Parts: sequence; C-alpha cells; structure tokens
Amino acid sequence: MHCLAIYDMDKTITAAPTWTRFLIAAAKARAPWRLALFPGVGVAGLGYFLKLVDRAGLKQFSQRLLLGGALTPAEMAKVAEAFAAHEVAHGVLHGARERIAADRAEGYRLVMATASHGYYAAAIGRLLGFDDVIATEAKRDGQGRILSLIEGDNCYGPVKLHRIESWMAGQGIGRGGAHVRAYSDHVSDAPLLGWADEGYAVNAHGPLLALAAEKGWPILDWR
Repeated sequence: MHCLAIYDMDKTITAAPTWTRFLIAAAKARAPWRLALFPGVGVAGLGYFLKLVDRAGLKQFSQRLLLGGALTPAEMAKVAEAFAAHEVAHGVLHGARERIAADRAEGYRLVMATASHGYYAAAIGRLLGFDDVIATEAKRDGQGRILSLIEGDNCYGPVKLHRIESWMAGQGIGRGGAHVRAYSDHVSDAPLLGWADEGYAVNAHGPLLALAAEKGWPILDWR
C-alpha cells in the first residue's frame, strides 16, 4: 500500500499567498524598474474579478509584466531559490511543519500539489523535504528559456486532481493501492478532498468550512 500525503501550498503550508510576492521579489532582484508596472497587475486582477480574464491569463500577464517575456533556467533558479529560502524561513506555518513531520514519520510520501508555478514551488518543496511537487508548468522556447506562458492548464481545481491522477499513473501507483491524505485551505480543492481517503480542510475560508461541515471533513487550523 502506497501512503500519500498531498498538500496544497498557498495558505495551507504558507501563511500568505506566494505568487504576487514572488513576482515582486524577483522584479526587485532582476529589474527594479519593473515595479513601476505593478499597478498593471492590479488592473488585470480587476479584470479577473469581473471575469474578463481567467486565472491562467492573469498569471501569464503578471509574469510578463514583472519578469519579462523569457528567463534562462539559471536566471529563474536564482530568483526562485532566493524566494524559497526566505519563504521557508519566514512564511511557513508552524502547524504545517508539525503535520509534515508527522506524516513523514508515519511513512507517508509527501506530495505538494499547487497552482503556483513549479519553478519556485519545487524549490520550497525541496527545502521542506517534500518527495514530489505537482504544480503549474511554464512553456519554454527553442533555447530552453522559461516563458511567461503556461504549459497546459493551470494546476487549479479539477485540473489539480487530474494532474495528481496522471502523476500517480506515471509512478505506477493505482488508486486502489494507495491511501491518500489531502490538505487544503480552499473550496477549489473540493474534488481532491472528496477523492482522498482523508480530506482535511486547513485554515479554511468560509465556503470550505461550510462544505467541510456538510461532508464531515475534519477541520484543522495551523495558523
């Protein structure tokens, strides 16, 4: 039997969302003048709120604005690893650290599944001792440079569960041969929490709290 503990990242493991803070940190490190363009991210966010642009479009636009159209793997690794080191030192919830350590001690394979971009989520995962990271992936150009475009779909909602199932298939792990724990703060991960053998609503917002009460999912607070 394979034992998997699958964790969302933003506001489940970390105290706050990471994407915008990553972009700001990377822009400061690479091209501080791009911070003057940050109000454009707010305008795009309003477009998302008004349903004029989806999450993937918002993510792609924001990255292009603050990081530019393309970065080499070395350039991206430099800013991603610096951000990850700071986040793990200052932004990870103590309760999350305790639960990660407990799952590891019980022999669970630790998997992070997040809508955040893999180039920095993977760095955070490594520092926290995760075995695997499933995340949104970026397209690359013919020179291998990382673009502001998303490869495939944003790893969010039902897509996240599909990505997890695909990853399991690639690892030779059948659903019937696995015991799965899943942790998330957001109702968008309801498909994952319902699919897991143990689904936990962690630091949950209102809609997830209501759904957890209806479904009988345990509620945890790591804040």
